[in-house]
Amino acid sequence: MTDTTAKKIVHVHLPKNESFKTTLTAGSHEVIADEPTSVPGGKDQGPDPYDLLLMSLGTCTAMTMKMYSERKKWPVEDIYVEMRHNKSHAKDCIDCDDPKSKIDSIEKEIIIKGDLSKEQLEKMLEISKKCPVHRTLLSDIEINSSLAE
Repeated sequence: MTDTTAKKIVHVHLPKNESFKTTLTAGSHEVIADEPTSVPGGKDQGPDPYDLLLMSLGTCTAMTMKMYSERKKWPVEDIYVEMRHNKSHAKDCIDCDDPKSKIDSIEKEIIIKGDLSKEQLEKMLEISKKCPVHRTLLSDIEINSSLAE
């Protein structure tokens, strides 16, 4: 069942003649994704899916902090967000049935340039966790998949 309230549609196309090079389209914007050369068939012609996920989170984080700092009229000059994605063995899953269980972890390091106090920087860190993508990733997500007719 499709949710007709969705306002944006993103199209993803992986043609027959490509190993993994995929074209992603959102409105009039186009991005290429690929797998790295370390993956058989990957040609590293664009970010891989996890890179795109981190880029979405980083972009949302920076934009959310920028909106907040502008509303507060704080002297923020530049915002940088550097991230890493890791899969670590689940420490809290020692007794799990699957010994290969792993937990995804994202490290998000934020660099804010500008003449801000320690309190303002702490508030910016707090605000960074309120970006919609951050909240979505931490929520219970339901993904409904279906085949088109």
